[in-house]
Amino acid sequence: MTLDPFYLIVGSAEWVERLVPLGVKLVQLRIKDRTDFALRDEIRRSKTACAAMGCRLVINDHWKLAIDEGCEFIHLGQEDLMAADLAAIRRADLKLGLSTHDLSELETALAAEPDYIALGPVWPTVLKEMKWAPQGVERLTDWRRRVGSTPLVAIGGITAEWAPLVLEKGADSAAVVTDITHNPDPEARTRQWLAATAPWRIAEMRTAHQ
Repeated sequence: MTLDPFYLIVGSAEWVERLVPLGVKLVQLRIKDRTDFALRDEIRRSKTACAAMGCRLVINDHWKLAIDEGCEFIHLGQEDLMAADLAAIRRADLKLGLSTHDLSELETALAAEPDYIALGPVWPTVLKEMKWAPQGVERLTDWRRRVGSTPLVAIGGITAEWAPLVLEKGADSAAVVTDITHNPDPEARTRQWLAATAPWRIAEMRTAHQ
């Protein structure tokens, strides 16, 4: 499985509907503390927007709702992984992404045979308080070796200017939240991300057609 080199993470269907039409091909819907009814509506709206633009949608945490709504991809943190029914997720043919922050978590993640592994934070992030120190880009090279052919996602403090660096160091995809959603012009910043990651997208397309 391949991932687009630009991995957008947003907190609402409104963001999905706003930014996916610009050319985003991989987006995660990450919503906390909402009722199931509200979440279902957000997932359905996001699915519709992504289907219209050929964008892959990843649902964060809410694997039961993702199964119910016929989604393709789920992303879990380590705590969520411990509570999830992996057999049910696999029976539903849901692809699985997992977060990791240290070697112990990487071992746990690899044992679950995920479809991709995320490493972070690469740099300091303002998204949420982290108990882990920034990993640095050199850790990506080590993680690349350890995960083998499993796709690797870099996350945490990444900007459009730094995205090429994490891709060069071994990440298959660079994930972003605040560099876009906190930007005064999210649409322009999304276009900058698309441009910054274009060489890797083009290379992957060429490989796929060989």
